[in-house]
Amino acid sequence: MPKLPKPVITEVGFSRQGLADIKEKVSGQHVELLLEYPTVYIVYDQEKPQSYQVYVGETNDIEQRTRQHLDDDIHDRQDWQYLADSQDSQLLVIGHPHFNKSLTLDIENSMMLYMSGVESVKRLNNRRENQQNKYYTADEKGTIFSAIWRKLHQFNADLFPIESVVRDSALFKASPFHELTREQDNARELILRRIKAVFRAHEMQQLMLVEGEAGSGKTVLLSTLFYQLWQLGEDLNYTDFKTANIYLLVNHDEQVKVYQNIAEKLGMKVANVSKPTTFINHHDPDDPVDVVLVDEAHLLWTQGKQSYRGQNQLQDIMTRAKLTVAVFDAKQMLKTEGYLTASEIQKLETKAAQRGNLIKFKQQLRMNASEATTTWLHSLIDRRVVDRIPQDEQYDLRIFDDPQLMYQAIVARAQDESHGLSRVLATFDWPFKLKDGHTDMVTVGDFSLPWNLQLPLADDQKGQAKHLAWAEQHQTLGEVGSTYTIQGFDLNYSGVIIGPSVKYREGKVIFDPTASENTNATRNRTMPDGTKQHVDDELLPNELNVLLTRGVNGLYIYAVDDELRAALQRASR
Repeated sequence: MPKLPKPVITEVGFSRQGLADIKEKVSGQHVELLLEYPTVYIVYDQEKPQSYQVYVGETNDIEQRTRQHLDDDIHDRQDWQYLADSQDSQLLVIGHPHFNKSLTLDIENSMMLYMSGVESVKRLNNRRENQQNKYYTADEKGTIFSAIWRKLHQFNADLFPIESVVRDSALFKASPFHELTREQDNARELILRRIKAVFRAHEMQQLMLVEGEAGSGKTVLLSTLFYQLWQLGEDLNYTDFKTANIYLLVNHDEQVKVYQNIAEKLGMKVANVSKPTTFINHHDPDDPVDVVLVDEAHLLWTQGKQSYRGQNQLQDIMTRAKLTVAVFDAKQMLKTEGYLTASEIQKLETKAAQRGNLIKFKQQLRMNASEATTTWLHSLIDRRVVDRIPQDEQYDLRIFDDPQLMYQAIVARAQDESHGLSRVLATFDWPFKLKDGHTDMVTVGDFSLPWNLQLPLADDQKGQAKHLAWAEQHQTLGEVGSTYTIQGFDLNYSGVIIGPSVKYREGKVIFDPTASENTNATRNRTMPDGTKQHVDDELLPNELNVLLTRGVNGLYIYAVDDELRAALQRASR
């Protein structure tokens, strides 16, 4: 691609005087580019340190649009009233010689995506989602956006951190502003059509099931739906959604934290994001809500536990909603209390399929790995064989014979900003009791690190901890993560310690529950016929599957079992 022109950006006060200042701050053709051509703009105010309110927009006439915000929008929206009243609010106007309407809409959407991933942005105001289809300059979008972001970083490094830092954010990865694949977009359209049909027919207890393996884009789909349904409820032209009650549920503490942060940032109802038990306990089947979106439905309980007194969370959710949209991956079931037999899964699929409500994702979007590498992983976990590790120029898959060396490699990746978020993970094969004054360790020979969520928070993160996922907290580079802190998230590079519960005997990978500390997977499960059975031969491989599919750009492996380590080393030669 030929070298593209550089973007033109100017910053002025968000005021009528600021519009006049644009002509003084830029000269020549740049005045025309900013004032007479399509532009993207950002209005922001720093409420306090590390706390910004931001609006992102695009327009064909920045002067007219700014006057509209200052004179008209202040009467209808509190966000504009606040920004107009503030003496410190600023206006950034972004122009580019190649901007056209479609490209500015796409750049606006990308800016919303990145702003949603910036921790210091506490409120992000916009009422649109503008993903574009094909257009003449679409192939230039990524290059132009990166050039714009780098220049914005020079204006304000706090509001516009370097690109790799933003992309590592859990908020960025779960943002509703990602460009959807055709597979995701088709699913979104189908679900929106089904929701409208259910509303109009006054139906109840309908189930839509979205199936896909780890990294297939299920979370982004759900986040996008949650945001778009809220938008439709705010739009006077969509009467079907005006009074709709939309809830998003997930049985994973770390993911709840992420979704609640996104909702707060976008001005949505934070209370409409919760764990399933909270939703069930606060809603009556006689007064059902409209739509419930369930992320990580494979984590729902299928028996009573603690504050949940029912027998099946998905069924209890469905009785409290007109339509339930659940994303599900049988290979990520981790606990006996959430276990479903193959026949129970088949019944759910049949229930959804009978109404055309079964969606299956086939793409793998997380790992930048070749098909040969993903096939190798499937063979290790599913077929339980150690095939020869393929050469893959896109993906860094390494086998280590020393856990300390693997840890050092992960630390090096984490400290290099070009590589980004990297952490060490392990199968749950070491005790984790969380007793007062005692630190539980993952120990292999001379190597020893504490389990997750035990090291004290860094001073600069104590006030932000509730908004940060485990892997985003700085001190966790000195910890070992488990499936319970990393499921639903990804890393650029993951170093996985495969503990003694995974062995290699007579040419096969085997799972030894006696060497596991994961009682959630190894204890008896009461089956539908009332018998008690062990299901660890399904759940322990699922644990390994979750851990080995976290790394976007690389996976480092150390196996404690001597025979498995030797087999992996032979396979890597």
